[in-house]
Amino acid sequence: MSKPDNPEVAQSIVAAGIRTNYHDLGSGFPVLLIHGSGPGVTAWANWRLIMPELAKQARVIAPDMVGFGYTERPSPPPYTMDNWVAQALGLLDALGIEQTDLIGNSFGGALSLALAIRHPQRVRRLVLMGSAGLSFPITPGLDAVWGYTPSPENMRRMLDIFAYDRTIVTDKLAKLRYEASIRPGFQESFAAMFPAPRQRWVEALSSKENDLRRLPHQTLVVHGREDQVLPLECSITLAKWLVRAQLHVFGQCGHWTQIEHAGRFAQLVGSFLAEARAEEPLPLP
Repeated sequence: MSKPDNPEVAQSIVAAGIRTNYHDLGSGFPVLLIHGSGPGVTAWANWRLIMPELAKQARVIAPDMVGFGYTERPSPPPYTMDNWVAQALGLLDALGIEQTDLIGNSFGGALSLALAIRHPQRVRRLVLMGSAGLSFPITPGLDAVWGYTPSPENMRRMLDIFAYDRTIVTDKLAKLRYEASIRPGFQESFAAMFPAPRQRWVEALSSKENDLRRLPHQTLVVHGREDQVLPLECSITLAKWLVRAQLHVFGQCGHWTQIEHAGRFAQLVGSFLAEARAEEPLPLP
């Protein structure tokens, strides 16, 4: 599909050898948005309500990570944390960005933490939303999401898991997201990414406590109180371990903070990122 036909398809660039679909809008200090790992997800689907708001004060960059969306799908599948971190860094390098603010949703939060641990000088501030990145007993919700098999009924069940607000879980949305999940290559890569038993993939996305405690970045940790996918306790623990963290919990909110509370989320994140100046020194340990 061309860009006029599909807003999910944006610009294209080679990042760490992978032809990457990414959105790039606004101007100012860059902020990199990393999406979650739901079936049929794309950067646009994940961040469509937030990108225009943040772009009023920053340069917003939102890629489809390898295995998701309209980014190239190499063979054999490169679905490891090492490769996702390399792709994110490769994107920054290809765009000439030395340092960025970083917002990660769920799987994207785990990736953001891994990137910040390995390359702390490339990150100014962190925002973690319903973030993975810790070891925890896999929830029935996450097990169901990663075990999704395509059907309109199953997609409706996925939406029921993601959202607290029942008014946004419509048949139209379920149909759209189901059709997204069966685009050529989408389900094949998704099924290859987190096969059962799935507790091992929770561990594969996890960072070590000592590494998390050493992170020097100002960090905003955000979670929905009624999240059925990632337990609230994960964000509470992150807020305890990350030395410069603050925690915000949205009530009456599931795993879709950026959709169910889009205005509040954009305002909260925008204010947090606006506190920093481009010349703000990174307090490396």
